[in-house]
Amino acid sequence: MTLLSVNVGRARAVDYTESATGLTAIDKRPVEGPVRIEAPGAPGVGRSGLAGDTVCDLRFHGGDDRAAYAFAREDLDRWERELGRPLANGCFGENLTTRGVDVNGALIGERWRIGEEVVLEVTGGRIPCRTFAGFLEEKGWVKRFTQSDAGPGALLRVIVPGEIRAGDPVTVVHRPDHDITVALLHRAATTERALLPRTLAAAAWMESGLLDVAREYAEKYARA
Repeated sequence: MTLLSVNVGRARAVDYTESATGLTAIDKRPVEGPVRIEAPGAPGVGRSGLAGDTVCDLRFHGGDDRAAYAFAREDLDRWERELGRPLANGCFGENLTTRGVDVNGALIGERWRIGEEVVLEVTGGRIPCRTFAGFLEEKGWVKRFTQSDAGPGALLRVIVPGEIRAGDPVTVVHRPDHDITVALLHRAATTERALLPRTLAAAAWMESGLLDVAREYAEKYARA
């Protein structure tokens, strides 16, 4: 299991973003050499966990629960075949492009060591947005990405900060005692809402936005 690339993005003005600023940094590009990664601060306040990376819409990106975003090269390759176009590392807005890592089968709360010191924890999966669709210029992209069984990629929090770089080995060092995966949580939050109460088994590790959705749904139907 390997970290193929570390990708960062700079803000630029576009006409397709949902951000109130009109800016997006979804266009991530691989960088050479070590990149510092650390906990960036509370959701809604903290930005990207990676040095040199920009987050433009703090409602949905950045903060401790979403310090980084990982996507498997295997899934990019699959989308290349489906879309009939090349997809470079970082082009899905991911900070970390991996090889050999079961990103979507990872458990919420699973921990990965990258390189010698950095430890990251899986907190959820990516919910696609208009900015993602606009950047790729694919019609019906939000629905297509959401309904695909390719998987959403994993959001990560920083447990042990440090430096990472392309080529670092990735090792799973902890798996919690539940069965809520990134893929299952994604389905629960999007196409199979009845699964949301089940996902609360991973509440201790889940990113705050998805946790709020799961709790509100469970409370609503418990009252009903």
